[in-house]
Amino acid sequence: MEITIFEAQYPAELYTARPNKTALLSPLYDSTFKTIFTQETEESNLALKSFLSAVLGRQIISVTVKNNEPVKETTKQKNMTFDVSVEFNDGELVDIELQSHKEDYDYGMRAEIQAARLLTNNARRKKKWESQKVYQISILNFQYKNDDNKEMRWYNMTDSSGGKLDDRLNIIFIDLVSIRKQYQKSPEKELSPLEKWGLFFSYVDHENQKDLIKKIVKTEEGIMAAEKIVKEMSKADNNWYVQNSIWVAKRDEYTRKALAREKGLAEGRAEGKAQGLVEGAKKQIIEDAKSFYANGASIELIANSLKITLDEVKEIVKDSSIKH
Repeated sequence: MEITIFEAQYPAELYTARPNKTALLSPLYDSTFKTIFTQETEESNLALKSFLSAVLGRQIISVTVKNNEPVKETTKQKNMTFDVSVEFNDGELVDIELQSHKEDYDYGMRAEIQAARLLTNNARRKKKWESQKVYQISILNFQYKNDDNKEMRWYNMTDSSGGKLDDRLNIIFIDLVSIRKQYQKSPEKELSPLEKWGLFFSYVDHENQKDLIKKIVKTEEGIMAAEKIVKEMSKADNNWYVQNSIWVAKRDEYTRKALAREKGLAEGRAEGKAQGLVEGAKKQIIEDAKSFYANGASIELIANSLKITLDEVKEIVKDSSIKH
């Protein structure tokens, strides 16, 4: 069974420079992941086409990396940044996202919103409703559904009986946890192209998995290109510093959220305590009013003594069997 959080061999929080001459950056951090696929080089283009071919199950011949900030239709729309934004030669659009850790929001909703923005931006201004397909591809270093062992899930819009509405909008989750589990169960089985990419993302920086990576690289030209990029990036101390800075910023964000939650809980506890005191005081007044009334006190005297109105006293004692 795998631990809850799978980390890089050289965690970003510990290193602001390359720790040794063979240490590699991890693609599980955004800065490395994006660089693998977005450089204007032959290696980067080859890696991107290889990865997309592995995910979509068809040969990708031509891709163009686009601006990763989609256009907003109105000022009220949420600002959005894609990790890697791609267009095929036929006009299909792809957003590739890496999510290393589970956040405190529903990732499925985020993916739907991103896919919808892709589809909206790809709609053509013609007499007929027209759009090429769009794909929101997420590489998840956690399980979106607990104990779901499927290595990839492909979502479309369907009706209650499973009938497909259309295939314009596609959301694809790649589960790195399941890919690693399947490999650990059967390390000798033949790997699919998708599994090879999943294991590369997970283990390229792990010294104890270098034989596996060597084996994968020999069989996938695109992964070989990606490994070259990672090795070149890892030589520069400033890339390790960037990775560390991103981690520090994320840690500070989590700290702020945790402090805000704790403040909210403390305020809630204080409010609840105050509310409890109020409810307790009300209960005591009711008991006192009934007791005074039972001992012959007039409604006027009860009201004056307990600082409540005549109507409130009448409401409290209305069901009393004692008549004055």
